[in-house]
Amino acid sequence: MILVCAVLSFAFPVCSVLERFYPSDFSMVLYTAASLWLGMLFLFLTTFLIYEPVRLILRPDSKTTGIVLVAVVLLVSLYAVVNAFFISVKTVEVALPNLAVPVKMVQLSDIHVGTIHNTGYLTRIVDKTNALYPDMVLITGDFFDGIGPVSRKTVAPLQNMNARTFFVMGNHERYGDSDRVAKLMADTGVTMLRNEVVEYKGIQIVGADCPERDNLKDTPYLRKMQIKKEIPSILMFHQPTGIEHAVRAGINLQVSGHTHNGQVFPFNLLAKIFYPYLNGLYLIDGMYLYVSPGTGTWGPPMRLGSQNEITLFNLVPVKTG
Repeated sequence: MILVCAVLSFAFPVCSVLERFYPSDFSMVLYTAASLWLGMLFLFLTTFLIYEPVRLILRPDSKTTGIVLVAVVLLVSLYAVVNAFFISVKTVEVALPNLAVPVKMVQLSDIHVGTIHNTGYLTRIVDKTNALYPDMVLITGDFFDGIGPVSRKTVAPLQNMNARTFFVMGNHERYGDSDRVAKLMADTGVTMLRNEVVEYKGIQIVGADCPERDNLKDTPYLRKMQIKKEIPSILMFHQPTGIEHAVRAGINLQVSGHTHNGQVFPFNLLAKIFYPYLNGLYLIDGMYLYVSPGTGTWGPPMRLGSQNEITLFNLVPVKTG
């Protein structure tokens, strides 16, 4: 049994390689199954780590307890898979200085379009987004998964987005062909921002690339951009890092993703160590930071203690007097 579990633990990386370099219907099925097993394995290990101290104290019947624990993990895994199918909408209000009129903005992040999340899932996201009637949409990286093959057909639903849409690269776009990513997004009408600033609806939209190295927690391009302090600014940056640089540049709101809010409990406890700003809205030295839990999933198509989220921002002028 231990040998079987050890072999199966390597299924995900092996199937990832197959799906990336030798994609087929067979590799797609294998990758999906391996992803599910990875999530279940994590839940099994977590459950038994919790159980071991209890076993030493209470000494329950091992056979009965083993059956119960396996049943619990299977039920929790089933719930997590079903939960990952739903997409919630969270509304956040942020007051921006020098904003002339209210603006409705939607943030999408970490959809991971590829093998598991494909055209059907993306169509659902676009339909739910359009139903919110936003003035603009910001996609803060990891739109592509970087594993499974994607084509113009895969991303075609983006053409139906009713609001102007902006996009910045995440780390998963870095894993693939950046030029192809740019071409696919351009074909949909989405504006890809690569270390540049554009003005839209009276707001500066600042797009910065995800760092090429994971240990580079900085937004160095901000120093080279012409960001006007008298116009409200929103920074799109995939990772919730480089906060001090954004504050220094005069950014009013940074929108990020990357963390997935841990995606599957209790992984969020570990993620919190590496990313103190894990999920939700923060006010840091006068700048707002919003970290999306993601609109899709990576690896196991599971959500436990987290939700797939479309974030609706009601941007309002700062009240005076």
